[in-house]
Amino acid sequence: RMAAPRLSAAAREAVIRRYYEGCNEADEAKMAGCFTADAVHYFPPGMYEGPFRGAATIAARWRRAVETLGSWWTIDALLLDEARAEGAIEWSHWKTRQQTVLRGAECVVFDRGLGRIREIRAYYASPQAAELQRLELGGFDYEGRGYPLVSPRKE
Repeated sequence: RMAAPRLSAAAREAVIRRYYEGCNEADEAKMAGCFTADAVHYFPPGMYEGPFRGAATIAARWRRAVETLGSWWTIDALLLDEARAEGAIEWSHWKTRQQTVLRGAECVVFDRGLGRIREIRAYYASPQAAELQRLELGGFDYEGRGYPLVSPRKE
């Protein structure tokens, strides 16, 4: 069986830019076409009702943000790791009707076969919530992914 062709960094960048264009245009088909059907978009705790699950859900939620908040996104920095099929984006989310801006970054994981996005892990630039002991993505399986659950620092 032949291995799937590896997408170039330029091809992956095109997918990311098409996704953001689709967000800004409130074009659900354009956005959804950038994702695998079962893609997941993770957020910090307390955001929305948890992760957006599925390409159609992700697209519908961002279309609604444009319609209700006047949302517009810019890609401020973009890094791609071709060998790992991953990327990192620094972005600004302009909520024009609220006259606010939310800045953040996200890790993007691509499906190796289709070259579509299968996962986004979003992180926001904002103060630490004093009432939380664990500030991590809601619904993300840190243990299952092999992330450390306790500090490796020895006192």
